Amino acid sequence: MNDPNPYVRSDDHGALRVGKTKVSLDSVVYAFQQGHSPETIQQQYPSVSLEEIYGAITYYLANREEVDRYLKRQEQLWDELRRQSEQTPNSVVERLRAMRATKAVQKQ
Repeated sequence: MNDPNPYVRSDDHGALRVGKTKVSLDSVVYAFQQGHSPETIQQQYPSVSLEEIYGAITYYLANREEVDRYLKRQEQLWDELRRQSEQTPNSVVERLRAMRATKAVQKQ
C-alpha cells in the first residue's frame, strides 16, 4: 500500500474528500454524528465504497480535534460565501424574484 491513508485526501482547494471521490469528509462526519450507520451513509453516497466510509470514520475518530477544527473552518467559509451571495445575487436570481413579485401583484 503506497498511501498511508487512502480514505481521506485533500483536494486542490484544501477540502477533505473521501477516497478518490468528490464526497466531502464533512458529509460523512455529519451523517455519522447524526447517528447514521456506515451502511446508511454508503447508501447516501453510492460512489464511496463501504470500506472508504469506515476508513473516513476511523480517520475522524483518530483525528477528532483536528477534524473538528477543519469543520469549524468550513462552516465559517460557507457562512461567508452565503453572506457574499446574499449581498450580490446573480442576474438569474434577480429575474426570478422580479417574476415572483409580478405574479403576486397580478393575483391581487
